[in-house]
Amino acid sequence: MFENPPRTVFDEARATVSLAAPLVAANLLQMAVFALDVVFVARLGPSALAASSLAVSVFGLLIWSLTGLVGAASPLIAAELGRRSHAVREVRRSVRMAGWAGFGAAIAAMAVCTMLGPILTLTGQEPKVVALAVPFMHILMWAAVPTVIGALLRGTLATLGRPGVGTAVSALAVLLNGTGNWLLVFGHCGLPALGLEGAALASVTTSTVTMLVFAAVIRFDRRLHRYRLLGRWWRADWVRLADVLRIGLPIMATIIAEAGLFNGAAFLMGRIGELPLAAHTLALQFASITFQVPFGIAQAATIRVGRAYGARDPHGIMLAGRVGLLTGVGFMSLAAALLLFAPRAIIALYIDPSLPANAPLVALATRYMVVAAAFQLFDGAQTVGSALLRGLQDTRVPMAIALFGYWVPGLGTAIWLGLYTPLGGVGVWIGLLIGLVVVAALLMGRWFRRDALGLVPHAAPHPMPIAVPARDESVIAPS
Repeated sequence: MFENPPRTVFDEARATVSLAAPLVAANLLQMAVFALDVVFVARLGPSALAASSLAVSVFGLLIWSLTGLVGAASPLIAAELGRRSHAVREVRRSVRMAGWAGFGAAIAAMAVCTMLGPILTLTGQEPKVVALAVPFMHILMWAAVPTVIGALLRGTLATLGRPGVGTAVSALAVLLNGTGNWLLVFGHCGLPALGLEGAALASVTTSTVTMLVFAAVIRFDRRLHRYRLLGRWWRADWVRLADVLRIGLPIMATIIAEAGLFNGAAFLMGRIGELPLAAHTLALQFASITFQVPFGIAQAATIRVGRAYGARDPHGIMLAGRVGLLTGVGFMSLAAALLLFAPRAIIALYIDPSLPANAPLVALATRYMVVAAAFQLFDGAQTVGSALLRGLQDTRVPMAIALFGYWVPGLGTAIWLGLYTPLGGVGVWIGLLIGLVVVAALLMGRWFRRDALGLVPHAAPHPMPIAVPARDESVIAPS
């Protein structure tokens, strides 16, 4: 099931790219699922679009952070497989306890979703928009559990050598969500036109079916069935649950810290003016798309470093880190070049830059893209750097780095330059850049000092055994 450990950069690059490519594709397809929601809801009018955007922003932040919590399973599983290629019980326990943590946290997230009305009222949203957003959220929140558990299963499949399954299932999710919106939002094929609530119901259906498909693959795939990942789900393992929380809670806090910077930037833009906010949204759309590539590379890097970490292979850790950084930052260099030299071509994907009415928006978005070109490199570095440390099961100090870097120099600079200097919106983007620079520099410093900090285990005294055809020991090895 597992290949010989790579001993050269080229071997590691081949292994990393083969793992990262389907993860990147799955991430991009997930973005397409959300884009379809916008396409259908936008046809219901600006109030419906505003309501769904507010609800999805709250729901998305909660779910994104919880995927970080259950994402702790990947480095744990990778390390177990690095130690022993047939770690059936250990893998099963990691998945089970991550599922427990994810389920409980998703229920808590649903409780937060029920408070959307007071949250929006306190932030000064229009009553008409609040009235539309609340019933939408009361349906959408039921997608929390299947989305979080689905994310856990997708990450588990990738760590066990089946990353392509996530791509295929994500493609299915695009088809399901588009069909569900078409049927339920506007009432085709004899179904009632449910409007905004129909879009929420389509999302719940899509996430539930996606989770069930992942579970079916795990159950019926011959190479995966030996782990019996869905067996004995009721059995507690408090030590492994503590491991999941020790690694996962800091990952969740790191995600919230980064999201806080970018969400705060949007609110600052709104205070500066409607035009800067529109230009900010336009420029950030492209940056969000390009981010999915280093994010997928980072997911692969966590698995590759985790395998070497479990095998107590410092050379393998070094190779995985070098390839992850070169690949992630290398791609973002290309994205930065596009932002610098072809900003109008990018803008043309969203609006017509030749129209005189769009000239102010185009001019402002182009200025933002110059700053975005610089932060692409550091965004790639911090994303991969955090993932590399995650593979070493080092998450608490990276969390502190993120909280400090994003919220103190990052958001602090954005507030100062954006609201109290003539730079305005450009100052907000400079704040984003500074936050990413600080976090990337501190994470990189920690990664390159990993040996001195004691993050890397001593080399194994004997070569780790290479995988051989395995008996299905899980049948007689309950846990």
